[in-house]
Amino acid sequence: MPSSRFAARSALSCVEAAAIVSATLEVATPGAGFVDLTAETRRFLADARAREGTLTLFVRHTSASLTIQENADPTVLDDLMTALDRLAPRDAGWRHDTEGPDDMPGHVKTMLTATSLQIPVAAGAPALGTWQAVYLIEHRDRPHRRDVVLQFVGACG
Repeated sequence: MPSSRFAARSALSCVEAAAIVSATLEVATPGAGFVDLTAETRRFLADARAREGTLTLFVRHTSASLTIQENADPTVLDDLMTALDRLAPRDAGWRHDTEGPDDMPGHVKTMLTATSLQIPVAAGAPALGTWQAVYLIEHRDRPHRRDVVLQFVGACG
């Protein structure tokens, strides 16, 4: 394995990507906050018999988003919500308020985060770090039903 003073790389892995497996996950959110999707992504990969490849998640909404964040200390998620509320406060003089005062801040928060994620899949599991989890972030106050498209591209077995 070639290495430098600052980096080391694992052995190469090569498979033929012969499969595309897709599903839509309907997520019931309790209102503003984080919903952990990690177990659902693992179930999807198991059902797809995924081995090596890439998992893409895409949320089909403009006031909800996706992120990979710490799963050990729940105060991290509280602090992230506080940060997003500071970046897109309700009382910022938004003109778009057709669906309520939380709607435009929700759009801004989605723009600041992500509507899709790509995660490498190795040995049938998402290649997440020890303290990482996959979350849907609900930016609206009321509970919603959110659709997340899951798609695995790679080798199945």
